[in-house]
Amino acid sequence: MVDHGKTYLLRIINAALHEALFFSIAKHKMTVVGTDGSYTKPLTRDYITIFPGQTFDVLLEANQRPDHYYMAAITFSLAPAGRNIYDNTTTTAIVQYRGYYTPSSPPFLPHLPAYNDTNASIQVMASLRSLADAEHPCNVPLSTSTKLIYTVSLNSYPCVNDSCSGPNGTRSAASINNISFHTPTIDILEAYYYNISGVYEDKFPSIPPVVFDFTADYLPLLYQLPSTGTEVRVLEYNSTVEIVFQGTNLVGGAIHPMHLHGHSFYVVGWGFGNFDENRDPMRYNLVDPPHQNTISVPKNGWVAIRFEASNPGMLQALMSFIKK
Repeated sequence: MVDHGKTYLLRIINAALHEALFFSIAKHKMTVVGTDGSYTKPLTRDYITIFPGQTFDVLLEANQRPDHYYMAAITFSLAPAGRNIYDNTTTTAIVQYRGYYTPSSPPFLPHLPAYNDTNASIQVMASLRSLADAEHPCNVPLSTSTKLIYTVSLNSYPCVNDSCSGPNGTRSAASINNISFHTPTIDILEAYYYNISGVYEDKFPSIPPVVFDFTADYLPLLYQLPSTGTEVRVLEYNSTVEIVFQGTNLVGGAIHPMHLHGHSFYVVGWGFGNFDENRDPMRYNLVDPPHQNTISVPKNGWVAIRFEASNPGMLQALMSFIKK
């Protein structure tokens, strides 16, 4: 219930496992003023795209004539429509103005982008900026002591006797630098603290072990099979870190929501295709990049983040994926 003429702060959270969502409110614009707990320069849009795990703070001006208006969300999906993989459900709720009037029937429904509109899906992400003022300084590292390039992939993993429900009896798995994480029986931090050997290795590669055209339309089936391991990358305390997450087109490709426990990071760059370490850093935003803790790597694209490793503990990059 809203009052005409007032402005409301909405906190919108995507609690989905894997799917990004287009969200809009009929006949109303929304102004994004924060993401993941950090202020942003005001960004006014008819809709937002919010990826799994992300939080958006938006201002809603109740400036339309009193009535009922749908707020609605649909899935942004790259699944082929003809294979009946895409769920075209539209979820709705109603913004209701307070007062005495006869509401429209049915309520007004917002216009949302097509479910597979990739350009629409990145419009908000591409436009976010930190406040970067005297009260809210932007402390993005201008130089880095540690540079990492991580491929993020959807892989096909074999099952005993082809017993899983994925293609050819396999199951889906996620990998970073072609390593699918194997959960140990002893907590990694506990093993580190008590110097217990054999729980994990500290040789997680800084660059992809195998370099190929990550975003090619057709990739050898050999690359679909990841290795498994409990590998750790140890960072020096207070080191400045840059990670480039490079998406691949393995198993048809996917968007990859990435979250970094214990830290927020600055999103200094992103793009489609293969990351070019000579060209792309020249386009980084080191003035007012958004400060977030969850970002989505576009299908067949890349995202670059920077942060200071100042929170002792285990940083775990999580990639959303589906097991079948």
